[in-house]
Amino acid sequence: MKTTDFSKLEKKINYTFKNKELLKTAFTHKTFAFEAKTPIEYNERFEFLGDSILGFLVSKELYKSNKYFSEGELTRRRAQLVNNSFLYEKAKKMNLGNFLYLGRGEKMQDGTKNPTNLANTLEALVGAVYLDSDIKTVWKFIKHNIFDEIDY
Repeated sequence: MKTTDFSKLEKKINYTFKNKELLKTAFTHKTFAFEAKTPIEYNERFEFLGDSILGFLVSKELYKSNKYFSEGELTRRRAQLVNNSFLYEKAKKMNLGNFLYLGRGEKMQDGTKNPTNLANTLEALVGAVYLDSDIKTVWKFIKHNIFDEIDY
């Protein structure tokens, strides 16, 4: 597997991974994994976990911060905060595409700028931070990097 220096990213996101393999996996697209000579893990499982964590923690924050909102209003607000287009914009701002491990075909299609790839990578990164730390730390990461400008 190619080697990427993630130190700039860790500095930007204000989180240093104890287990760098988690970070590599968060940025490994399935096309890269499928082309590898030996089996390697890719980011879809991390994405699944990160999506769930993001939804849960945003739901919790909305619930705490908006005492008089109905279930419908809370659901609508959560959907605005955890949708792919919002996450894509945040991932783009964080330059996550610069760190992606992509297969040849995905690279040729400019996959480092693909909105779905970037949104999914951000969710995978959330999952990786959680696996490397705990729920309090991942919430701090989310507030600092994703919801830094949000008023709940």
